[in-house]
Amino acid sequence: MTSSPVPPVRQPAQAASKILADAIAQVQRVIVGQEHMVEQLMVALLAKGHCLLEGVPGTAKTLAVRSFATVVGGEFARIQFTPDLVPSDIVGTRIYSAKTETFDIQLGPVFVNFVLADEINRAPAKVQSAMLEIMAEKQVSIGGKTYPAKKPFIVIATQNPIESEGVYPLPEAQRDRFLLKVDVDYPRGNEEFEILRRMSVEAPQPNPVLNPTVVAQLQDRAAQIFVHNLVAEYIVRLVLATRNPADFGMPDLANVISIGCSSRATLGLVSASRALALIHGRDYVLPTDVQAVAKDVMAHRLLLTFDAVADNVAPAQVVERIIAMVPPPTPVWNQQQGVAPLPRT
Repeated sequence: MTSSPVPPVRQPAQAASKILADAIAQVQRVIVGQEHMVEQLMVALLAKGHCLLEGVPGTAKTLAVRSFATVVGGEFARIQFTPDLVPSDIVGTRIYSAKTETFDIQLGPVFVNFVLADEINRAPAKVQSAMLEIMAEKQVSIGGKTYPAKKPFIVIATQNPIESEGVYPLPEAQRDRFLLKVDVDYPRGNEEFEILRRMSVEAPQPNPVLNPTVVAQLQDRAAQIFVHNLVAEYIVRLVLATRNPADFGMPDLANVISIGCSSRATLGLVSASRALALIHGRDYVLPTDVQAVAKDVMAHRLLLTFDAVADNVAPAQVVERIIAMVPPPTPVWNQQQGVAPLPRT
């Protein structure tokens, strides 16, 4: 009688959280402040999504991504987007070989684990469509053949919100491909002083903590984080509130929101919440996890009306209003066991 194979033991959430905390701490050795940005980069990595960083020049966006890629490990490429860029510059092209009288495929710089698309909104439409395929399908078509992207694969893009000359705004379809859009603000006063103290001498260097194999394991672990049905319904209500705000007690938002969030936002809220729960050492998602990632997942997917844009209404303000108005599920406490166990589905 043969015994059945023993299933592998899942890595505890606390152990995974410690590894992730070490990786984040290494990035924080270089980046002063910006804790939210660094954490959201890790959320995007664990959720197998892409991240868009928007902020004025000089707020350490590029340095943060470069440090993050060093800590996580794997291959890294930085692409400076310019108006004269063509798709073959990023995905690759066919090159004729006179020796063999055939065309050889020269793959582009996107065939790495981490792609930093610096100032992505400076690229013309053809380049942005080429980036759309690699981001959405994790593959590139060259000369009638398909070449898959490496695993793990993540695109971290930056854009400058203050310039309009020589800029091609990202279309809504491409913005929707980004799991997260993080607004990078100026550092606070004490952080500015620490930047001066730390960077005026030899800048610190981060140490590698992870590698592609470990990252793949952590991504699989994040996908196994439990989501209760009540939390899932809460996520659905948040998304539905962007489409029909009057049904959720916000009739005034009907003249503010032109197009609500797509179903990709629903899936993004689930995956990002799972990643954040793993970072915090839990194997289940809380409503606070959903609230913490809601603004970065939903705001860039909203399309506001012309009047709202003229009144300087920000999409993030709309998401904050929705979070405040849509009630989260309330846990039921058990006096003997502390908390009622959540049924698994």
